[in-house]
Amino acid sequence: MVNATTQPARREAFGSRNVFILSAIGSAVGLGNIWRFPYVAYEGGGGAFLIPYLCALLTAGIPLLFFDYAIGHRFRGSSPLAFRRMHRAAEPLGWWQVLICVVIATYYAVIIAWAAMYTWFSAQITWGAGNENDFFFSDFLQSGDVAKGGVSTDFVPQVGYPLIAVWLVVIVIMALGVKRGIGRANTVLMPLLTVMFAALVVQSLFLPGAVEGLNAFFTPNWEALADPAVWASAYGHIFFSLSVAFGIMVTYSSYLKRKTDLTGSGLVVAFANSGFEILAGIGVFAALGFMAQAQGTDVAGVAADGIGLAFVAFPTIVSQATGGSIIGVLFFGALVFAGITSLISVLEVVVAALQDKLGWRRVRTTLAVTIPVALISIALFSTTTALAVLDTTDAFVNAFGIMAVALVAVIVVAWLLHRLPVLREHLNRRSSFRVGWFWMLLVGAVAPLVLGYLFVNELIAKISEPYSGYPGWFLAIFGWGMVIALVVLAILLSLLPWSRRSHAKDDPDYDEFLVRERYEPDAETGAVGLPGAAEGARS
Repeated sequence: MVNATTQPARREAFGSRNVFILSAIGSAVGLGNIWRFPYVAYEGGGGAFLIPYLCALLTAGIPLLFFDYAIGHRFRGSSPLAFRRMHRAAEPLGWWQVLICVVIATYYAVIIAWAAMYTWFSAQITWGAGNENDFFFSDFLQSGDVAKGGVSTDFVPQVGYPLIAVWLVVIVIMALGVKRGIGRANTVLMPLLTVMFAALVVQSLFLPGAVEGLNAFFTPNWEALADPAVWASAYGHIFFSLSVAFGIMVTYSSYLKRKTDLTGSGLVVAFANSGFEILAGIGVFAALGFMAQAQGTDVAGVAADGIGLAFVAFPTIVSQATGGSIIGVLFFGALVFAGITSLISVLEVVVAALQDKLGWRRVRTTLAVTIPVALISIALFSTTTALAVLDTTDAFVNAFGIMAVALVAVIVVAWLLHRLPVLREHLNRRSSFRVGWFWMLLVGAVAPLVLGYLFVNELIAKISEPYSGYPGWFLAIFGWGMVIALVVLAILLSLLPWSRRSHAKDDPDYDEFLVRERYEPDAETGAVGLPGAAEGARS
């Protein structure tokens, strides 16, 4: 038994189920909901896209969300610890997810910094009418060509200083802990985000041409349903939209109280996320309808996604619309809030993992994680080649990081470790919405098939030609090299011994959890014990 001086502190917890739900929604509702979903839906058949979208949500998104909740809540740990408690050989999966989150955090922060600056720019329309494209790429980012000059070290002040500010805010939130930091931040930011975006949608609906934009967004193209790429796009979007399979929901659910309704909470999170996406589609396409009318073209001529939508199309709308400054402040302010709630969830995966592994206190672990990540972020993404590095890293980490670890995790848990029955029983023990063999079929068969299809498609696309025409050496470092490094480092981290103070060695919360689950009867069925409750012996 570990003595009092080395015994780890009890695991942090959310103040209530509602705070957890807000935090989980805050993680899921990110930049992709605002700037990616509307265009994906429009390209995928408009109103008809809702059919594959709902199918993907019900057959992959929600089942995988339950899968993550069950792992985190049942094994009471960060991603590496939860997978280790499931089986020692599965620990690298957890570290793989942690390292993916490290990479995502470095570049996600700079997009928040861009949005913060554009919130300020919107108030003054700094870019000038008709100069939105040149302003973003040339004046603001000062983008350089990696093919000619390599990776730059030239500091861009208007990007670097707000990026530093973003990191300072996020570090303070993370250091305050799960309840006082993450929980309170989401309790404040999520209602603000909802109000701001609702106001943006209302204002956009009264713009001239808004109806044309909504017609373009909602008019169904039924022929698109015959295209397999549309269905693949729907599944791919749902997968990334809900923040499943890369450690966030595993970590967040480990902070829940033992008797929490897991599946009920998951349904609230999933449908709230989808509701926000549809709201975003209405607001964005109403604004694009105005832009198309102002430029004398159709919506197809102005529709865009990602960075092009946020930092070129919307500034154009701000310049041309009556009260455009208000639209800009609401839109970019919403991006800032959505980005911060997602970034803190990504960082929490890393902080929780090191806290469990080393047994350190919250503030020490937070500083040990966030300061190095912030320095790397500032060094890489405050320069003139930031956009190229961001574009490449994001493309490869999403395709061969998140998607690959999700595919491997589902196969390992379902087919090699045979733990789906244990996870199903855990979900059913306290949850209002009970799952059965059909959930196991969706997670164990449908999810691997869909993820495998998406992964192979991405692999073929990336191999067939250099991504975005970037040089081979550049892709070898920030693309393929980073993907391989994630796997190698994950294996190495799993081989390092756990500290005597770590939660893997002595965890009063997990011990108490196992005892209660073993001897307390289920409230609905009266059954005593949980399959696998005797497992989880100390490593």
